[in-house]
Amino acid sequence: MSTSKPGAGRTGAPILVIEDEASVAAFLRTALSRRGYVVVSSESATDGLRLLKDGEFCGVISDVRTPGSMSGTDVHTWIREHRPDLLSRVIFITGDIANGQTAKLLEQSGVPFIEKPFRVAQLVAVLERTIETPREDDER
Repeated sequence: MSTSKPGAGRTGAPILVIEDEASVAAFLRTALSRRGYVVVSSESATDGLRLLKDGEFCGVISDVRTPGSMSGTDVHTWIREHRPDLLSRVIFITGDIANGQTAKLLEQSGVPFIEKPFRVAQLVAVLERTIETPREDDER
């Protein structure tokens, strides 16, 4: 788990990023930090759920496919059942949109998603519509 230094969202809480690809996680952390967000990273859905159980977050960005027995859609289901306050503040990222099963899961969940590879502008647009913008006093 790693935390970036700049500010958090309006709630003062960080964004949880669940991503097992180190390069994608680093890209997300850098892009979000530069926009004033605090980022807490998790390499698996299992670890992400542990963090969600114990922590406060202004939103969650999760890969759909994660290593281990749990996936991003399992995280979404858990949030729906245990943290409904976060349900409207989840974003999926995926490199597997051509897979019929993934496409069906994304459609059924109604969760906004970004297809890998993506640009910072795409991330920011979805983030600001879904989660929130960082506190103005924290922006650099």
